[in-house]
Formats: sequence, C-alpha cells, structure tokens
Amino acid sequence: MGRPVGFTSNCEGLGDSAAQEVAAREQATPAAQFEARHAPRDVQGRPRDITSPHAPTLNDANNAARRAAPTGRSDDRPAGARQGPSPSSAPSVPAYLRSPPRSDEPVYGALDLGTNNCRLLLARPSRRGFQVIDAFSRIIRLGEGVGQSQELSEAAMARTIEALKVCAAKIERHKVRRSMLVATEACRIAGNGASFLERARRATGLDIEILSREGEARLAVSGCASLIDESSDYALVFDIGGGSSELIWLDLTRRSRPPGGFPVHAGIQDMMAAWTSLSVGVVTLAEKFGGRNITGVTFEAMVDHVLELLAPFENEHRFGERIAGRRTHLLGTSGTVTTLAGIHLGLPRYDRNRVDGCWLETEAARGVTYDLVRRSYQERVAEPCIGRDRADLVLAGCAILEAVLRMWPCPRLRVADRGLREGMLMTLMVEDGVYRVGRRRRRRGGGGRRHHDG
Repeated sequence: MGRPVGFTSNCEGLGDSAAQEVAAREQATPAAQFEARHAPRDVQGRPRDITSPHAPTLNDANNAARRAAPTGRSDDRPAGARQGPSPSSAPSVPAYLRSPPRSDEPVYGALDLGTNNCRLLLARPSRRGFQVIDAFSRIIRLGEGVGQSQELSEAAMARTIEALKVCAAKIERHKVRRSMLVATEACRIAGNGASFLERARRATGLDIEILSREGEARLAVSGCASLIDESSDYALVFDIGGGSSELIWLDLTRRSRPPGGFPVHAGIQDMMAAWTSLSVGVVTLAEKFGGRNITGVTFEAMVDHVLELLAPFENEHRFGERIAGRRTHLLGTSGTVTTLAGIHLGLPRYDRNRVDGCWLETEAARGVTYDLVRRSYQERVAEPCIGRDRADLVLAGCAILEAVLRMWPCPRLRVADRGLREGMLMTLMVEDGVYRVGRRRRRRGGGGRRHHDG
C-alpha cells in the first residue's frame, strides 16, 4: 500500500500591506516561525498543493458529535515542534501568510482553542480534498494553573484574546464562508470558561463554543483517518493535548469489504469500538509533577499516574486481550509524537513533510523518550525539534505516551501532524457537498500501484 500524500499548502502572491504588517508582528514569535517552516514545499523550494484525506461517512453517530460541535461556528495541542529563527536568516513574509490565488471556491475555517495553543486553519475545497490557504498557531497556555484553581487566569485570558484577534483578522480578510470555532479542555473545566468565551466574542467577534470530549475524539479521528493502515485489525488513535488526552480504539475487522477494497476512512465512525478522554494533558501533568527538572523517579511517577487513569477503560473493554496476536498499530496526533519523530529522524529543524505520516518502531520512540529524561532542561531547550516553548512540557507528553505503550504494547506507531482542525474542515465541506475525493489514475502498463490522494 502506498503512503498517503500528506497535507501541503499553496499560497501565491504577496499580501496587502495590512497582511504584511501582521506577518512582521508574527515573525517575532516562535509559533509564527514554526508555522512558516511547516509550509510544505517541493524539491525546488516552492509551495506545493495540498491533498487532504478522504472524507469519512457522516453517519448518525457522527452527526451527534457534530451537534456537540455546532456547524457554522469556528477550536494544540502543542504543535509538533518549534524552534526560534535562525540567526542567519533574514525576515521574510512566510508563504502561508500571503494572499491566496484567486478562486471562486468558498473559504472554510477551523479554530482550535486548546489548553496550550490557539490554532487556525483556513482552506478551500479542491479537486481531491482541500487546499490550505492560511494558518496560524500561537502558544497561549490558556489552561495555565486551571487544574489547581479551576479558573482561567487574567494573564492567560489576555494572551488568548490577543491571539484570537489575529485569527479574527485572518477570517475577515479571507471572507470565510463557514467556520467551526471550538474550545476544548481548559474552557470545559474552568468555572469561568463560558464567561471568558463571551468576553472573547465581544472583543473579537468570534463565536466560540465548547466542544464535547466525544466530539473532540471523533473529529480528531476523522482528521487523520487516511493514515490508518488498512491491513491492520485494530488501531489506537490517540491525541495528547494540553489539558486532556483522547484515545479511540478502532476495530478494522468491521469492514464490510476485504482490506484494500475501499478507503478505510470512508466508514471510520462505524469502526470506533470504544473511546475515552483522560483529564490529563501535557500542561496539567507538568503542573502536577513539574516540567523542568525531571528525574527518572519523577518520570516513572508520571507514568504510573497516567496508568491509573487508563486502568478503568482497559478493565471495561479488555483491549489488551482483544489485540493479542492481531495486527495492531498506534496512530498519534499530537505534538509529543511529532517531536519524538523529528528527534529520531535527526532533523536540524522540524520538517512536517518528513514527519507527517512516518512510521516509528515503538522501541525507537521509547529510546528517544528515555534519552530526553536523561537530558537537562537546557539541553531539551537546545534540541531544535523542541525549543524553549515546549521544553517544560515534552516529558509530560512522553510520560502519557509511555503509559499507553505499557498498557497496550504495539510494535508500530504512525505519526500524524494533522487532526482536529482537519476533521472540522472536512465535516463542514461534506455538509455543504463541496468536499471532493478522488484517486489518481492507474498507470498504463507495468502494474503500477494505485495511491489514494489523501
């Protein structure tokens, strides 16, 4: 089976002066540098087209999840890896901030207001999926301290509103037709979460709604479904967030046709055997155990804590027994797994094209984890696929991953630098009947393999 084509972006033409001013301000932030490096390019360094995964079938169960995340509304996990600007690089306008090519296709938006990050994705329908025309990511740590106080702090809310103002400007500039704007765990558990979103609405005009845990799990699966190995019997999709972690077991034996007979993502919602949402993420776990000076003993305590949270789910569903002797793999969509992949690949800086869709042996991922445990905080800061923004959070994510691996040992892990936002975009486009999927034609002669364009 050929590897599915990853998401890429194609934005041509320099933006107007206002857009350039926004770009200049954002270039000073690590998040902006991260997004600029993420703009995928061809071998000659030019931005290239995006091809998205095929759309899932939106059955009744998925409709219920969408009601939890209402349409017409527009919600990092930490992004995969971050690094500050190269000292030798001159400032320039990132490709993803330039004005998109002219098109009659409507623009759709997806905003993920998470515990740690505020992330926006804007896209147009294309012949085989959708084309990203603009993106935004900023670490805002909205959920900082909420685990102890049960309230969003004033400083965190102020930071977040400033980021949302940038998102609102982009949505207005691109004349977004429909959007889904959602907030996740921090606003779900904070006593002042709803009042903060009303304050944000008055300040920015963005009508953000709180997404249910089930809605978050289902949308995350939809967004990365094209990376599931169709030859497997089971797959565990997990999303390690800032304040919560979603885990979804897929029973791929529920296919109505043999493997290879149709794209696995076409009926992905029907294959969901069980899901859970743990009230632990990289921010909340780091606040509980510390994030900078982590010893081996502290790390094991973090893993044990997560294992205790996983135990009730496993006791109910017994997936450890069900997957024994079966073809099973993990699919991780989070900053933790993309960071581990980047380090394992020895990347001098994070490269989404190298990471998204790559396979890791789980023992290799664990090797990176325990190497990071042995490093000091400053050494983690110096790692180009981590950086200062995430050096105090990465081991918390590693502890959650290690707990998952101990609970359900699997030999293979696939890495997804995609998820919730992509799932929201697909949902909106499918509802409007503008999400188109297709396959590349089989080459004549030679028996060439057919690849899914997504």
